[in-house]
Amino acid sequence: MKPVNIMINGLPGNVASTIAVHAIKDERVNLLPHSLTGPEIDAESCAIGEMVVELIRPAERGGHIRALAEKYETFISVDFTHPSAVNDNAAFYCEQGLPFVMGTTGGDREKLNQTVARSSVCAVIAPNMAKQIVGFQAMMEYAATTFPGIFRGYTLAVRESHQAGKADTSGTAKAVVAAFQRMGIDFSQKDIVMERDPAVQRDKWGIPEKYLSGHGWHTYRLTSADGTVAFEFQHNVNGRDIYAEGTFDAACFLNEKIGVGKTGRVYTMIDVLQSL
Repeated sequence: MKPVNIMINGLPGNVASTIAVHAIKDERVNLLPHSLTGPEIDAESCAIGEMVVELIRPAERGGHIRALAEKYETFISVDFTHPSAVNDNAAFYCEQGLPFVMGTTGGDREKLNQTVARSSVCAVIAPNMAKQIVGFQAMMEYAATTFPGIFRGYTLAVRESHQAGKADTSGTAKAVVAAFQRMGIDFSQKDIVMERDPAVQRDKWGIPEKYLSGHGWHTYRLTSADGTVAFEFQHNVNGRDIYAEGTFDAACFLNEKIGVGKTGRVYTMIDVLQSL
């Protein structure tokens, strides 16, 4: 199988950099030496292993992308940028006819989906690219669909901890909360407890020092009305390596959809998992 060309946008950010390092080693994909970056980035390039990647700021991206489209013909844009850039980036990808994997959380998700639906491209949009966590979300979705109201009368407490640089509440936590709501829980997403203080994460949560700059710890605790029954679901991720494999699965999945002429379609990571 010919490797899928991918351009990882968001370099030199931490998540994008981790995914890029894995891309160089994964035979399924071919990492292009170009990346869309934020207007605040001063550097002209960054190093990923022995590869020098050109950094392209928003004001310059139109001309660069047209040139890259001529040079590489087909490539998948993989977005690990910033929540504030989600909708603008998606609009740009659609305007340029670039299929994309949106791994960045935040932004207006309804608008994001509508942008793709009205375009000529297709995209994989997911709040989490880790396959095992996506599988957990799928189980929650199954329970919500099959047993609606099963936890009616219970209370829910949700806490999530991520590195200080993560600006928004976890998209995964929001998705799991939505499933619990359908299971009868009266809970608002604004009540998710979000921790970003490294000292609290280390001293009170017990998160290892080496992972304070990159982790995702989530706990969902359900308690019966009389306090006699409790359920707790937890998933703790240290580092960012877990997100790479799912990202490349998504890129390969999307490449196949392009090959059969699919357009204007939003896919999820569950769609990707079901295709494996």
